[in-house]
Amino acid sequence: METQAANRFTEQIKSTLRRIFLGKMNPYLLLPCLLLGACAGLPQAMKDARVVDITYTQASQNLDSHKDVSVRWGGVIIDVENEENFSLVQALFYPLDYLGRPQLDEPHGGRFVIKSTEFLDPVIYAKDREITVVGTLNGGIERTVGKKVIQAPLLLSAAIHLWPAYQNYYSYGPYYYGYGPYYGHPFLFRKGWGGGYYRPYWY
Repeated sequence: METQAANRFTEQIKSTLRRIFLGKMNPYLLLPCLLLGACAGLPQAMKDARVVDITYTQASQNLDSHKDVSVRWGGVIIDVENEENFSLVQALFYPLDYLGRPQLDEPHGGRFVIKSTEFLDPVIYAKDREITVVGTLNGGIERTVGKKVIQAPLLLSAAIHLWPAYQNYYSYGPYYYGYGPYYGHPFLFRKGWGGGYYRPYWY
C-alpha cells in the first residue's frame, strides 16, 4: 500500500510538472496543488465507472465491433453543436493520465464526437478546453473537415468532466482551484450518483 501511494504521488508530480512545462499551469500552483489535492482528478463516480480499456485506434478501425462498450476517453474540444434535444462535442483524442486528465504531451489520436442529452453551452465548453467523458461507443458519425468527410467514433455520454484552465487560476490567488461542470445521467449514476442533474463540481 505504501509503495502504491508513493508511486501515485510520483506520477502526480510528473503530471503536474509536464503541465507547467507545457504552459498549462502556473508554476506557483505546484506546491498548493500537491499539498491540497487540487489534482485529485475525476469525480469519484467517474473513477468508479466500469469501463473497457479500448484505445482510439482500436475503436476507429472497427467502429461497429465496439458498439455499446463503455469507455472513459478524453481530449481537447474542437467545437460544440447544439440541436433541439442534444449537443454534439467534437474533440481531439488524447490518452488519459492516472488522474483521468488528457495528457497533452502525448501523441494525440483523431477526432471523436460526444453526444449529450444536456445543453452544453459553447461559452463554457470552449475550443481547446480539456474534457473527459464516460459513456458508450455507438458506432460512427460523419463529420466534415474542410472538404473531406470523415467517420469519427460517436460516444453517448453518461458523465462529462470539464477540466479547469490552470493558467487562469492565479488571478484568484494561489489557493483557488475553481470548478468544472459535472453532468450526471441515469444510465451510469443510479442510486444517488446522478439522475440527469447538473452542478459545479468543486475540487
